[in-house]
Amino acid sequence: MVKFPGYSLISSFTPFHCIILKKQRRLSALDLSSNNPTKSRRTLSVCATKQQLHNINTHIEMGGEQYRPPLFSVAPMMEWTDNHYRTVARIISKHAWLYTEMLAAETIVYQQENLDRFLAFPSEQHPIVLQIGGNNLDNIAKATQLANAYGYDEINLNCGCPSAKVAGHGCFGVRLMLDPKFVGEAMSVIAANTDVPVSVKCRIGVDDHDSYNELCDFIYKVSSLSPTKHFIIHSRKALLNGISPADNRRIPPLKYEYYYALLRDFPDLRFTINGGIDCVDEVNAALREGAHGVMVGRAAFNNLWNTLAHVDSAVYGVPNSGLTRRKVLEQYQVYGDAVLGTYGNNRPNIRELIKPLFGLFYCEPGNNLWKRKADAAFLMKNITTVKSFFEETLVAIPDAVLDSPVAELPSGRKDLFANARGLLPSPYETRPEEVVLYAQS
Repeated sequence: MVKFPGYSLISSFTPFHCIILKKQRRLSALDLSSNNPTKSRRTLSVCATKQQLHNINTHIEMGGEQYRPPLFSVAPMMEWTDNHYRTVARIISKHAWLYTEMLAAETIVYQQENLDRFLAFPSEQHPIVLQIGGNNLDNIAKATQLANAYGYDEINLNCGCPSAKVAGHGCFGVRLMLDPKFVGEAMSVIAANTDVPVSVKCRIGVDDHDSYNELCDFIYKVSSLSPTKHFIIHSRKALLNGISPADNRRIPPLKYEYYYALLRDFPDLRFTINGGIDCVDEVNAALREGAHGVMVGRAAFNNLWNTLAHVDSAVYGVPNSGLTRRKVLEQYQVYGDAVLGTYGNNRPNIRELIKPLFGLFYCEPGNNLWKRKADAAFLMKNITTVKSFFEETLVAIPDAVLDSPVAELPSGRKDLFANARGLLPSPYETRPEEVVLYAQS
């Protein structure tokens, strides 16, 4: 395991390491959360409905820890939700569920001598979900086995990434939605090789395969052929005609009515809604409409503070901790200087460690100046630590910004889910004979 001598994080943080847990059956969190968790000054020295309150007070025991239900999670994002981002996210929110970047099963299998670099994480990052991608059952099984020692709280299969490298050349990601039989087999393989809950993250369709019935066929077959009970639904279809992942988050229309219809038609399953949700106020709007959980993506990175700093109080009903941006940076500085260069070849470097902080001062006075100072500091030979980086750049940020507590909850779009219930498609009629054929083929 990775060791960093002399590393001592402020507050509740402990040395950077992964924890090894005894294998034990862990209850699904979603099952338990339903009816059926001056210069010296500039240097660093909803609430809920009745049902949600019931969910909030239902803690989930996992590996000796207690986690609140996954009412709020941060989406897995390639090149974004790495260890550094997850560390600062956990400093800000103690209860948001965090996801790794998607890790290809082949990467895990072929990097067995270097697994810590890909799978290790500080124990404070719990609850954390490992997302795996792949289309080879043997490698998926081996990757799951190798990941067990790291103590993730859930393992998720990526069936939603539209990137050409993944869904195109790689033939996995969202392309797997066209083969629900394989996804069912893959989920069975994952479940057979781990003792933690498993889940699938998918879109509502692919190209012309975008009817509600086709989405239901996918959900029904996967859940019938495997122990999968939790699906994270990105409420857009994917287009595999060469458009970029960014365009795939923008061009296909959101169809929240598909998500809410799934709640109606699959009452024994649990669904998390994802896509187009930009703030905690909108998270609570989705929960009030009955969503089991809400996943937020880019907003949790680009507007880091204004999103995550409200999660514990506004979603989970926990009293405000009095956290400030200065306190966040104090803790993150210790982490950053401990891990700087630990993998050799100057990796991770200061630029990589600072990247997750670029959303910390979103729309605040001094934000643009701070980013310009940051770009310049990356090139300075005397900036060799995160501490020296902060000393050079944070003069751009007023003390009032660094030391102010979390502001009032920003308002979201009031009508985001208003029409979803009125647009529900016709109820899905299951066709069990098709699943029998799949199971016997």
